[in-house]
Amino acid sequence: MAKGRKYAFKELNDGKTYAKTRSSNMSVHFKNTVETANAIKGLTVERAKKYLNNVIAHKECVPFKKFKGGVGRCAQAKQFGVTQGRWPLKSVKFLLDLIRNAVANAEFSGIDTEHLKIVYIQVNPAPTRHRRTYRAHGVINPYMSHNCRCEIVLGTSEKETT
Repeated sequence: MAKGRKYAFKELNDGKTYAKTRSSNMSVHFKNTVETANAIKGLTVERAKKYLNNVIAHKECVPFKKFKGGVGRCAQAKQFGVTQGRWPLKSVKFLLDLIRNAVANAEFSGIDTEHLKIVYIQVNPAPTRHRRTYRAHGVINPYMSHNCRCEIVLGTSEKETT
């Protein structure tokens, strides 16, 4: 592992191979990205890509379980055992790009990409950027954007190891 690139995931000595990727300051809402990441955690890469493309096409929704205040109800959330869900397109596109990058990292490392599974995914809030808004009577409180950082680790699934 290179200096300066610290990952929260510690590689295990279980014989599996891992491919990692991370983003530092994505300009996408933190809460939407957390819920989207929780929805694809543990899925294979093919299923995760298909699911995220279905979210873009509004065929499946992202269930909101933790940050659900003010989120409307939708019938597509029933399959996850909740009633609230949304289709956060910007978060989905950012996560699709990260998965694509992790698969490219796996190919570069010589890992078979057919049996990759999302082993670990973590979304953290990034430092906020302050933007001042100006009104006719001076400066009011700064507008805080809620950016996030994301880390994805792909590993070989049990199909390949058995």
